[in-house]
Parts: sequence; structure tokens; C-alpha cells
Amino acid sequence: MKKLWIFALAIALLLLAACGSTSASSDDETVKVTIGVNGSDGVQWPLLKEKAAEEGIEIELIEFQDYTLPNNALAQGDIDINAFQHIAFLGQYVKESGEDIVPIGSTMLAPIGMYSEKISDVSEIKEGDKIAIPDDPSNQARSLRLLESAELITLAEDFGMFGDPSKIAENPLNLEIIPMTAQQTPRVLPDVTASVINNGVAGQAGFSPGEDPIYIEDAEGEATHPYVNIIAARGEDKDNETYKRIVELYQEEDIEQAIKDDTNGGSFLVKLTQEQLDKAFEALKK
Repeated sequence: MKKLWIFALAIALLLLAACGSTSASSDDETVKVTIGVNGSDGVQWPLLKEKAAEEGIEIELIEFQDYTLPNNALAQGDIDINAFQHIAFLGQYVKESGEDIVPIGSTMLAPIGMYSEKISDVSEIKEGDKIAIPDDPSNQARSLRLLESAELITLAEDFGMFGDPSKIAENPLNLEIIPMTAQQTPRVLPDVTASVINNGVAGQAGFSPGEDPIYIEDAEGEATHPYVNIIAARGEDKDNETYKRIVELYQEEDIEQAIKDDTNGGSFLVKLTQEQLDKAFEALKK
């Protein structure tokens, strides 16, 4: 009888251990992923978190106020992936830092625009006017190309992807072009004739990027690939299945509609293949 009681007790303990093991296994199935972002109030983020949670992926958004910090945090392992920059910005960062960070998926394209509180059309810009532009290398060059497309300046033939104001070949109106931190470009509008403002920064400042610019970038064609926003990871995690699944979830139709609604049509989802991402990225790292 004593042996039977001991046997029953052993079976009970095994069952309890099994239950405990199942519970732990269930917890282990939830994969936590931290994503570095620059502004997390877009409706696509809560939607993405909800969709990912249904598949056992717990997303935590880590918000940064400066454009350089999310890449530093990713390189140092403080976050798992980030989603705040376009390919050109990452290419310049990797070129300067030597860090192994790569694009693993495209998110959206946010055409850059010129805004003004003083004029309603780019044709009203006159001799000696002040134009503010972002000062980080990729967006500064992009802004200067925007001014060239508006026929306000002509850039040198060797301008390249990261040219600066010293590469302006012709400035017939003697415009005073003032580079500054991207976050400052909307704040100086009372003091300049016009300001070139990143789409995301414009939205944070209360503008409607789909309606308010007096001049906006042509968003069609391969020429815009360097400016497509991306999800980036450390090189060692390029093929991480969980991160790739997050990319796939981001690129679904409900997120696409959320982006359109959230930006009043100022941004739209872009689905580049990994081959297209790699091609643009490798060209920008040189």
C-alpha cells in the first residue's frame, strides 16, 4: 500500500511538472521585438502591434528624438530593428560609421516638400530670398535636387548622391540657402520665404504633406528608391524570420490604408524586393 501511495505521488508530481512545462513553453512562444522609431503616433504602429501579437510577436516601440540615435542603438544591440529612415540615410550612416546595418524591407515613401507661410507658389520666390533645408547629408542633397527640379538652382555635374550647397553651379536669384537640423525646418518658417521639410517632420508640425506644400518631389520611378523608408536590422539578423514576418505584416493592405489616412495621402506604401533594396543600398554605400 505504501508503495502504491508513493507511486501515485510520483505520478502527481510528474503531471504538475508537465503542466508547469506547458505554461513555460507557452510563454517562450511569444517573441519580443523592440523597434526604434522617430515618432510613434502614426496609426500604422498600433495596428502593426495588434497584428503581430496575434502571431505571438510582442512589439515594443522605442521612440527617439534624433535621427542618428536609432542606428547607434541598433548597432549596439539596444534594439532589435528600426524603422525611421530611407535607404540613402542608412547608406550614409554605414559609410561613415562602418557599422553592419542593412535594409530588410521597405515601408513607405514620403515625398519631400517645400512649405511657406509667405507665398503660395514656388514661382513667387524672388531675388535674395531665404530657403531653409535639412542639414543631414542625404536629405540636404535631396532638398537641393528639389530646388533644382523647381528651376531655382542648377547643380554641378559631379553633385552625386550627397552633394551640398558648395555644389550649386548656378543660383540666378542669389537665394540664401540655410541648412539646419531637420526638426528646425518647420520652426523657422516665420523667418524664411520657404522651407524644405521632411514628410514626417512636416506631419509632426501639423502640416498635411499631401496638401500643404507649395512644391513637392516627383514620387514616381526608380529615382525615388534611395528615399524609400525601410526597416533595418544588423547584418547578422538579415534573414531573421520574425523580423521578415514583421515586414510582411507591415506591407499588408490594412497598413497601406492606415498610412494613407494618417498622412492625408502624403505618404504611401512601397513594396521593394530584397534585390531592389540591396541594389540601391550598395550603390549608396560607395
